[in-house]
Amino acid sequence: MAAASDEVGVSPWRATLGGLCAALVGVGLSRFAYTPLIPALIEADWFTPAQAAYLGAANLAGYLAGALLARPIAARASTATLLRAMMVVATLVFFACAFPLSFAWFFVWRVVSGMTGGVLMVLAAPAVLPLVPPARRGLAGGIIFTGVGLGIAASGTLVPLLLEWGLRETWFGLGALALALTLLSWGGWPGDCAARSYAQRCGLRASPMAAEPGKPARPSGLTLSALYVAYGLNAVALVPHMVFLVDFVARGLHQGIASGASYWVLFGLGAMAGPVLAGKLADRIGFGPTLRLAFLAQAAVLVMLAVTASPLWLIASSVVIGALVPGVVPLVLGRAQDLLAHDRARHTAAWSRATVAFAIGQAAAAYGFSFLFERTGDYLLLFALGAAAVGLALAIDLAAGLIGRARREA
Repeated sequence: MAAASDEVGVSPWRATLGGLCAALVGVGLSRFAYTPLIPALIEADWFTPAQAAYLGAANLAGYLAGALLARPIAARASTATLLRAMMVVATLVFFACAFPLSFAWFFVWRVVSGMTGGVLMVLAAPAVLPLVPPARRGLAGGIIFTGVGLGIAASGTLVPLLLEWGLRETWFGLGALALALTLLSWGGWPGDCAARSYAQRCGLRASPMAAEPGKPARPSGLTLSALYVAYGLNAVALVPHMVFLVDFVARGLHQGIASGASYWVLFGLGAMAGPVLAGKLADRIGFGPTLRLAFLAQAAVLVMLAVTASPLWLIASSVVIGALVPGVVPLVLGRAQDLLAHDRARHTAAWSRATVAFAIGQAAAAYGFSFLFERTGDYLLLFALGAAAVGLALAIDLAAGLIGRARREA
């Protein structure tokens, strides 16, 4: 149980800021700051191209482990305390990565950084959203996951500047930023009892579409399973941009690190706007329809990029995929809330499973695509496979909806 100070005096928007900081440190910086560093790591002879790609995948493997362990760990500790601890560990990783003692050393720390991100992603938003009025949860979820986009944008602008001082100094600078964000969020986490008592005082339910108390919604296993599978396939589709975009522009198109970083900035700008725009649209038309539009948009830009690497499509894909890397997250979170109505415990469990599915898709795609790239050196093949994955996600989601509607009408 959290201390009393953790359970009183935390406003919904103060807690939302804490969630934003958690997403920013745990995923925005811990994962995405590595992408624009890949060419520099290779040029400085810290690692070979293949090693650098596998180190990017190591973070995603750690993310899977963190997503799996989050709920069991949270059952034995205060959520607020655990969130603070994960942000501290994520901060320490940056300083450890400033010392490339060996590939194994770096690999372990990249795995640890992924684990902290997985725990923060599973626990932060469910800890915060019960404090937020239902009609504003799309917006609040969007704000939380804007932290991912802020991290991407910060890494795209800060990393090239910090690299002028040196590679080790870049890691130190990122660590200092993570430390500042950890301190900013420190007092913003509600205790477990605080979230429940606030919701009870305000008469809040988990969703604008919540069922009456005592009558929790019981969606079919097919509906939830389809959501998990679609979310995992969506993760596969995001990996080519998340891991290879900067290197594709810098080395694949021979445009250099600065040009690659500029596309990463566009990716980050899209990621900053994506969650809030997706959340606001979902508050208007619903989480399910908005999620399907997101899948369709990803498929369209990935298909075009696989056909042509023109600057126009590089810009479009950077912005759209950047927007939807964090933008899809509040949509899936909200979709699970809609399906499970006011049952907070079942919603938290469903969100944990969805995060695990996403992490499995990410890790499998990261290692699989790294293997393919090592063998073929073909970036466009990776984008084509991403398009196929998100196209399949859309088809599964639509099919599950049609089957569910047919069953209800039968």
